[in-house]
Amino acid sequence: MTHTKTATFSLGCFWGPEDYFSKLSGVLKTAVGYSGGTAPNPTYKNLGDHTETVQIEFDPEKISYRDLLRYFWNQHDPTVKEATQYKSIIFYHNEDEHRIAEESKKDEEKRLGAPVVTEIRPISAFYKAEDYHQKYLEKQRSEQL
Repeated sequence: MTHTKTATFSLGCFWGPEDYFSKLSGVLKTAVGYSGGTAPNPTYKNLGDHTETVQIEFDPEKISYRDLLRYFWNQHDPTVKEATQYKSIIFYHNEDEHRIAEESKKDEEKRLGAPVVTEIRPISAFYKAEDYHQKYLEKQRSEQL
């Protein structure tokens, strides 16, 4: 039986990141949704103070949390402050992820030579987005065939 872990990231519009992460070896499942806000049961049309988020279920024997963070940094510009809907946020699920995320952010700032605006916060809730948002880019490619 595979022991899985979860990573939760916000890095702009959730369609691209979900598509990207879903193709990585060791990633078992992805879902898009909303996190980080206080409004209960957000929707795309009523997002409130939540941020578009991708949640990743992965096999840590095949891909590490550190590896996922490297992909996270490379998929967006973490030095640009975006509106709430598209903020850069790493949501951690435990203290180990918190420590690794903080180290990773420091490394990214050194690599870029610029301040990184990415927030690092504990996950409080993940509200799955509407069905039409799930695997959105994959569905668009299928329809074009």
